[in-house]
Amino acid sequence: MSARGLEVIDHSIQTTYEWINELGGRLGWSSDRSTLRLLRTTLRHLRDHLLVDELAQFSAQLPLLIRGMLFEGWVPKATPIKERSAEDFVRHIEAQFGDTEEYRGVADITCVFKLLNAKISAGEVEDIRASLPSDIRALWPAP
Repeated sequence: MSARGLEVIDHSIQTTYEWINELGGRLGWSSDRSTLRLLRTTLRHLRDHLLVDELAQFSAQLPLLIRGMLFEGWVPKATPIKERSAEDFVRHIEAQFGDTEEYRGVADITCVFKLLNAKISAGEVEDIRASLPSDIRALWPAP
């Protein structure tokens, strides 16, 4: 039982740390801060490639805190049409990680996708992958 009676928050914090720890293990990174930043950046960029209904279904399977990061500051009407190539997708994420020594590009983005394969339902992963351009879908291994 939570000391303050807010089990939903305690559970979300615990689950968020589990995701960060698992992703950090996949990446082999020493910094939890950088790990969380990669997760948040990749999810937000993925968000901007999904239709709103698909995004809602996807986000429902995320821990509460990660879901909040996904939607923080998002204005759907102000979201520009995103690039359709994997190269541009990766370049956008890399622009956020120029100062991170551990960052290895596509290999690390793929680690985020593998984490999602392990944490959300296979059906939802397939729905999301199917909605992406084939070039970007190729970055995300099938579950």
